[in-house]
Amino acid sequence: MTPLHDLADAVGVVRVWEDAQSRPQTVADAVLRTILTALGFPAADDSEVAASLARLAAEQAQVPTYLAGDVGEPLPLPHSIADETTAILSLEDGRERHLTIASGMLPAIAETGYHRLRIADAELALIIAPPRCLLPTDLSAAAASRMWGIAIQLPSLRERATAYGDFADLRHAVTLLAGQGADAIAISPVHSPPPGQRAFYPYSPSSRLFLNPALAQAPGGESEALIEWSSALAAQTQGQRQAFARLTETDRAQLEQWAVGKGDHLTRHALFDALALHLGSADWRSWPQDYRSPDGVPVQQFAREHPEEIAFHLFGQWQAEQALGTVQSDAKRGGMAIGLIADLAVGVDPGGSDAWSMQDAMLTGLTIGAPPDPLGPDGQNWALTSFSPQGLRRTAFAPFIAMLRAALRHAGGVRIDHAFGLSRLWVVPQGASASDGAYLRYPFADLLRVIALESHRAGAVIVGEDLGTRPPGFVSPVASKGILGMRVLWFERDEDGFRAADAFPAQSVGMTGTHDTATIAGWWTGNDIQWNRRLQRGGDWQTEETNRMADRSALWSVIGDDKPQPAIDDPAPVVDAAVAHLASTPTALAIIPLEDLLGLEEQPNLPGTIDQHPNWRRRLSAPLADLLADPSTARRVASLIAARPA
Repeated sequence: MTPLHDLADAVGVVRVWEDAQSRPQTVADAVLRTILTALGFPAADDSEVAASLARLAAEQAQVPTYLAGDVGEPLPLPHSIADETTAILSLEDGRERHLTIASGMLPAIAETGYHRLRIADAELALIIAPPRCLLPTDLSAAAASRMWGIAIQLPSLRERATAYGDFADLRHAVTLLAGQGADAIAISPVHSPPPGQRAFYPYSPSSRLFLNPALAQAPGGESEALIEWSSALAAQTQGQRQAFARLTETDRAQLEQWAVGKGDHLTRHALFDALALHLGSADWRSWPQDYRSPDGVPVQQFAREHPEEIAFHLFGQWQAEQALGTVQSDAKRGGMAIGLIADLAVGVDPGGSDAWSMQDAMLTGLTIGAPPDPLGPDGQNWALTSFSPQGLRRTAFAPFIAMLRAALRHAGGVRIDHAFGLSRLWVVPQGASASDGAYLRYPFADLLRVIALESHRAGAVIVGEDLGTRPPGFVSPVASKGILGMRVLWFERDEDGFRAADAFPAQSVGMTGTHDTATIAGWWTGNDIQWNRRLQRGGDWQTEETNRMADRSALWSVIGDDKPQPAIDDPAPVVDAAVAHLASTPTALAIIPLEDLLGLEEQPNLPGTIDQHPNWRRRLSAPLADLLADPSTARRVASLIAARPA
């Protein structure tokens, strides 16, 4: 170990790690130096490394900004205050209590919450978490053992003559499926996109704190099989501006009162959107220097001079929140135990609103992705950023808490995309290839505590997307905190082939697929392989097709109930059997993508493509009620309900 390596370890940059084949990999010193410098610990040479180590040691000797522990458990104090003998606990409800410190341990606290602790001259945040997140059984004991839901790509809905599906269409769908007995509707992220965007990329948001105003009300003009996002979003913006111009004085007063109640973060987001359109760029890093800080004089001057434009962007958020809130209210009123399951993207656009307004809490000069593996030999750079570990600790997780609350405001659950990021994220220096990155550790245990606390506050379940190579030490803590893992049909295999239904774990969400995987019908017919061939992706398509033939037999041997194997061009019986198989698993919740319920061959998104495949553009052929009335679909719904384990 060298001083550079000591610094990397202390900061949380992992120098030696194992790849997907369990082979040890070592990060080059040059990469370590670049990443450490981007994290705020200069390391270009030995003198900078020494200075950064000294600064880090001094910081670690200070009283931390927060402590986190579990309800009813004593909490060890850091060395900086371990010698004190008394403390004053200020609970969230305003009550105070004097505590006696013994052997450097804070006595057990019986109240969960975000409290304050005063020890000597220091004051810090105190996070006391419940033992675990809420589970479906906590939400509805009567229905929990038979819970099921549908995953819906919101823009695909066609309930009215509009250019794409919106929250009103989702409301229709929720009411309809609640009547069928569904307990949950999972949707892709509805985060706020970069202003002026003329495409739809739900996993590359500008902000995870706010909503996509385009989903509040889609413009008229029914689209064909594929959504033309550029013209549709232009028409939506025009229609929204016209609606804003028609607001009465009473409406404007209500909007202003609502915005004030939402606080400064919302106003700053609206300011960002207005500035981006004014300056002609949705990337704040390209703005004139004086505009790159929300507190800059020109920024504040712009706000004073353009109140109407800022109010327009507030109006879009107001519309969206009202519409989405109605959807969840209708879901619960209709008898759904969970209702909406929101989706929380793993990161945000580094040029977007969150990155601009929370610069002290975000990674800068680094993007996140994935290291090289068999599916991506060059690694992946998602061109996104997220919170920095230092920023989370420094703020006592305030921005992370705000993000969770935003996701759960109008939902009964949330799916955390790439939940491995709670433990570590692969970070890549700006301008470098994805392979020249390293893992960055996060305060895993404390993030899990915050998630458990927010689960209880929102009365919501938590789903962690845990597909892929799991970090060491990830599985047990996540399971013990009651976070539901994802068990997708295609990936549930062992040395004998596809897993039997009873081999699926109970504390999980079972799914026939995701937005990124082939549909059942598409997989059976080989439609996904044909797309790869058409786009010249991969290479050895003949081998893929040969392997698929064996996989079809392996799958049918598990789900086919000893019936003759259907032909490749006859996927309907396979869809029926796969839905029934997944529904019969002991998982806490079974979710079937709507595409599988309808037996469609095309998938919503093809990972690794942008415009080569019509990602997020496909629309359903008819209103959902008509599609559910189709005998084959009705049969699948009936089998789904019947097969859920009692």
